Amino acid sequence: MAALRAAGVLERIAAREGRTAAGAPRDDGMSAEAVAGALGTTRSKALVLLLTAQDR
Repeated sequence: MAALRAAGVLERIAAREGRTAAGAPRDDGMSAEAVAGALGTTRSKALVLLLTAQDR
């Protein structure tokens, strides 16, 4: 039971820190194109990630 609680705590920490990390490029003023290039994805997907991070 303790292992399940610990896993839940780790999951919440990872989710919170992931949102913080996703917001960093937006806070630095990076364009969607720059984020897309860094992530190896399309501009559209990068824009969705940036907008999602902005809402949190």
